[in-house]
Amino acid sequence: MNSSPSFPRERRIVKTDEFSSVFRLRPVFRTAHFVLYTRLNTQVGAQARLGVVAAKRLAPRAVTRNTVKRVTRELFRQTSLPPFDCIVRLSKPVNTKAGPATTARLKRELRDELTQLFASQRMLLLRS
Repeated sequence: MNSSPSFPRERRIVKTDEFSSVFRLRPVFRTAHFVLYTRLNTQVGAQARLGVVAAKRLAPRAVTRNTVKRVTRELFRQTSLPPFDCIVRLSKPVNTKAGPATTARLKRELRDELTQLFASQRMLLLRS
């Protein structure tokens, strides 16, 4: 499987203990469907890293879960953040099995909420 050169493995949170260490902290910001957890990345040469959690019970179709992850990664790549470990967790259902798996409206709403999440991180840093 080829990974995208613009989102290399070192920019991802992949290990269970890395997820756990960020989840232990309090959520930083919430939107209608997402919760953002962050932790300062103290590794040498650190850069912002991303983990995405989209539970099957909140997005029953794989197409929808993959859309959530794809949109999240796309916006993360476009946002310049300091060296933080960020986990974006889907916290409320985005659709049901009865409706369409993904739509342009759903993608637009996801982008809007995720843009708010990542902007909240930049605002926190400006205040510090």
